[in-house]
Amino acid sequence: MTVQTLTKAAASSADQPAEWWRGAVIYQIYPRSFADSNGDGVGDLPGILARLDHVASLGVDAVWLSPFYASPMKDFGYDVADYRAVDPIFGDLDDFDRILARAHDLGLKVITDLVFAHTSDRHAWFQEGRRARTGPYADWYVWADARPDGSPPSNWQSVFGGPAWTWDARRGQYYMHNFLPEQPQLNLHLPEVQDALLDVARFWLDRGVDGFRLDAINFAMHDPALTDNPPLPPGGKRTRPFDFQDKVHNQSQPGIVDFLKRVRALTDSYEGRFTVAEVGGDHAEREMQAFTMGDERLNSAYGFLYLYAPALTAKLAREGAEIWHGRDRQGWPSWTFSNHDAPRAVSRWAAGRDRKAFAEMALVLLMCLRGTAIIYQGEELGLPQAEVPFDRLKDPEAIANWPQTLGRDGARTPLPWRADATFAGFSTVEPWLPVDPAHVDLAVDRQEADPTSTLHAARKAVALRRRHPGLRAGDMTMLDMAGDLLGFTRGTGAERRLCVFNLGFQPENWSAPDGWTVVERVNTPKDPIKALPPLAGVILAPVG
Repeated sequence: MTVQTLTKAAASSADQPAEWWRGAVIYQIYPRSFADSNGDGVGDLPGILARLDHVASLGVDAVWLSPFYASPMKDFGYDVADYRAVDPIFGDLDDFDRILARAHDLGLKVITDLVFAHTSDRHAWFQEGRRARTGPYADWYVWADARPDGSPPSNWQSVFGGPAWTWDARRGQYYMHNFLPEQPQLNLHLPEVQDALLDVARFWLDRGVDGFRLDAINFAMHDPALTDNPPLPPGGKRTRPFDFQDKVHNQSQPGIVDFLKRVRALTDSYEGRFTVAEVGGDHAEREMQAFTMGDERLNSAYGFLYLYAPALTAKLAREGAEIWHGRDRQGWPSWTFSNHDAPRAVSRWAAGRDRKAFAEMALVLLMCLRGTAIIYQGEELGLPQAEVPFDRLKDPEAIANWPQTLGRDGARTPLPWRADATFAGFSTVEPWLPVDPAHVDLAVDRQEADPTSTLHAARKAVALRRRHPGLRAGDMTMLDMAGDLLGFTRGTGAERRLCVFNLGFQPENWSAPDGWTVVERVNTPKDPIKALPPLAGVILAPVG
């Protein structure tokens, strides 16, 4: 039986919960850096299609595709010029349909990004709206007059540096942008804008997608009064003007919840669809709860609790568990340790310890947390953050703030497929971002041939969650443990599992309690266990 057949059979097994996404494992693909099929140095949809068997072989439930829409690529696809078109650099709609069909044949769901807070300034809506202050699209973006002295309408700052306002001489007004000037802010207070965005979602749902990740959705609405943001209290790292403000007026608006209810009503009209919000910022915890509470809002949300954490600690894991305690009509969490917006976890957290051991322990821990797990491409290989020299940087934030903000490029470099091939088998020409030499030895083909590799450990970790329903959707109870030990239980009754990890730098005294037997271990000596080495983990089940 082939890997493909095995994976499809496992993915369609009857032990999956009715809500497939609850406790699912999702694999994020960043299309520009996954696989280049046509030798232009940029990953594309046919490249993804050719490598879907690799994703399926991991045993994951779904793939999430970062933006592939038509775009001038000022922010590499998160500046959408046409929501219904594939950018030619990636392929076309037929290529997308082929991915969808092949993924479904492999038992994989497909989730796409929806970027609803802003568009590209090349979008037809913005081009039409900037012509005049009257007309059908005149109010589809956030426009405002200058203050009497000509300065911007408010003190709001953009994520990428400088004011969140740019003067447009054609309209004689400022327009708002929370990110780049080339990413004008949509006016989601306008029902017509909401309707148009829901039509976009309907277009992709009709095509067969299984769900959406809503990008930066807490930025989707602004205070119409354009009230100045107050300053944050002193303290903390500040590399941009954006970091000095409490962003309560240019984001975090209560009307977002009503829009998300409309999104949920639409997706619920299609069977088995999933919605997850990306929520960052100073008030992420409060916003994630609001966006997912009850049965009328989004299914799930994830923030940056782990993504921006400088260290992986028991305290951090307990904090996450407390935030998502599972009571009071609370929504369902999603967790990711790495993605395209944050430095890779191995480089942030290994801190001089064995990177391979750390990567494998982190994968098992992610599979044990209560919530939907998201694996970022390359995490299954244990890739560290890539080194990208200044003259090769592409990320506008990194370029503007270098070296204080190293940016996102180091997490976006090409995936290494073949160690002995040119550019690690990603492309036949120089890729858009360089291949880090440190990644070559971690290429897929080399790890496939090594049964002790991180790739094989990743498959084992994902299979662990599938084999144990308590890890997939069970309750979570944190345990008081000494030192750097992290301990918790998942599930109840016969499905209860005890999970213990040593997140520290020194061995910790610990032995399995009576009545429990080890069902999985990582970086752990064989029985009897008297101590857990650094980066060790064990999963135990009740005896009998």
